[in-house]
Amino acid sequence: MTLTEARRALARFAWETDPHSRPRPIAALIGALRVGAVVVRDVARGELRLQAMGLVYTSLLALIPLLAVVFAVLKAFGAHGLLKPMLLHFLAPLEDTGVELTHHIVAFVSKMRVGLLGTVGVGLLLYASVSLIRKIEQAFNSIWQVKRGRRWTRRLSDYFAVIIIGPLLFFMALGVTASLSSSAWLKPLAGFLSIAAKLVPYVLVIGAHALAYVFIPNTRVRVRSALVGATVAGILWQSAGFALAAVVASSGQYRVIYASLALLILFMIWLYLSWLIVLIGASIAYYHQHPERITREPAAAGASSVRQRERLGLLVARRIGEHHLNGKAPWSAEQLAQRLQQPLAAVEETLAAFTAAGLLVAAQRDPVVYLPRQALETVPLLDVLHAVRAHGHETFGGNDEAVTTLLGDIDAALARALAGKTWRDLALAPPRDGSDHPGADVAPRTAAAPPASARLA
Repeated sequence: MTLTEARRALARFAWETDPHSRPRPIAALIGALRVGAVVVRDVARGELRLQAMGLVYTSLLALIPLLAVVFAVLKAFGAHGLLKPMLLHFLAPLEDTGVELTHHIVAFVSKMRVGLLGTVGVGLLLYASVSLIRKIEQAFNSIWQVKRGRRWTRRLSDYFAVIIIGPLLFFMALGVTASLSSSAWLKPLAGFLSIAAKLVPYVLVIGAHALAYVFIPNTRVRVRSALVGATVAGILWQSAGFALAAVVASSGQYRVIYASLALLILFMIWLYLSWLIVLIGASIAYYHQHPERITREPAAAGASSVRQRERLGLLVARRIGEHHLNGKAPWSAEQLAQRLQQPLAAVEETLAAFTAAGLLVAAQRDPVVYLPRQALETVPLLDVLHAVRAHGHETFGGNDEAVTTLLGDIDAALARALAGKTWRDLALAPPRDGSDHPGADVAPRTAAAPPASARLA
């Protein structure tokens, strides 16, 4: 069997086999193969690679300011001496180059006197540090199809928590590990502790990735999905480190070719690989939490046709109307996306259309929820449909009388079909067997169903 034939056979097994009809291990293997296929496809399409390149550029600009802030925080707690081991661990794949680069960075950061910079200097230092975390949030939000960022007040508090508390927790974990390994009363467990000490770097890397996947995206990420993505990212990161270390150790020609630039070039290569692995892990976490987004062919981020936009709009209006009339908690964009099993970007676009048309009002909570602006029985159903049709679409030029007449006849027929029907009628329509998916050709169901997150657990 040739490589091409083997690849085709593997693709048929992954996409044409029903996982529900197979034993659990085989079903898990099929799911893993599908996730791997869509993630590789996303990387090949280039968006993740472009985001990784952008993060490399931002990291180069913000690295020294961020380390200066972290160094100042650690120094206040007497733990600034641990900065060097952290950098050595991160740059370990670069071998001697990593040691040299660590020495230069630590020497430069330790000589910085934050107190002598003044108000403007400290402000610029913090801005450069925050800009990197902001860039990371934008990349994660793009993967999770979140268009809305945090409010600036919450953004500042969250970012400073990451900058100040994050390093402290990290170095506390390192300190606890070191103290346990040197404790006399734990000598009988020396063998076990030796193995545990070797596993600590892996645990810390996976834990750091998981925390980033849970807290940085402006959406609710399940811990289980974050751990799955973080575990894969941690294994990839360690494997890439070993591979790069082997390449660096086996070839010394890069110093001959690049001379003094070899330090920077190797550092940028490792930084790019690290960010790409971080984004791959985030993508795996996203697909693990939203398996309905796993398709054999690339899918558009939003509703791709007029029919789908209209159906999604009516489904959103129906769900919001149901909760409003029954006195239930209002929907957020993420909850609607999970309930309807649709991309968050498409749901947010629909909510923006209703808000712009004056049908909904966004309540500034955390997260933002949406409420009808007026009584449902006063809103014609035709207005709900027109809000979805008109949003984000410009009027085409040209004046053809026959076409204008035909479009007028279509609008008149639609008005007659919906005459006397209101938003309330849509919300109270009797349930039918069907699907919430906008691409289905059956009426939406209204029977209670568990949220998507519960069904995917």
